[in-house]
Amino acid sequence: MGEFSIQISSNLVNRLAEDDEKLKKRTKKNKTKVPREPQQPQTKVDQKQISGDSEKQKGTTRTVWPVQPPLFLPINQPPHSASAELDAIISVVKESENVVEKLRKQEENMVQEVTQKAKDLHDKEFKIPEPKPMPCLVENNAWMACYKENANDLTKCAPLAQNFANCARRVRQLAKSADK
Repeated sequence: MGEFSIQISSNLVNRLAEDDEKLKKRTKKNKTKVPREPQQPQTKVDQKQISGDSEKQKGTTRTVWPVQPPLFLPINQPPHSASAELDAIISVVKESENVVEKLRKQEENMVQEVTQKAKDLHDKEFKIPEPKPMPCLVENNAWMACYKENANDLTKCAPLAQNFANCARRVRQLAKSADK
């Protein structure tokens, strides 16, 4: 907080002194009268004392205070109430920060869990199936090699091509019987 100061001028002091005199001149407000016991002669004594006091005041001269230069006073913070409120606010802020930190950690854990579960699900769902071995691979390779070697005379490869065709027929029949 910034530092503040109070300036008390002579004008302010004079106004306060005049207000004090005005307060003395004001009349008292009438209060509702409550029936009391009749007053005794003591009231006459009180009146004499009051009149005697006013005579003393009339006899003295009015004293005027000398004008003083303005006085600057630093404003001190209220000793306990503001600091207690400040301490309460600081403790609430620290508690809020702790809660936010716990929520961040919890969020990080949840993000890791969700990411891991999504990865596991993705792996299970989109898993590349194991390639099945090609049936009749040996027969296929044999007739292909024969055709490459005997490009001019393909009749030499006819028995190998017939073996491959028979193997393929058997595999199709096995697949149809397995589906049923």
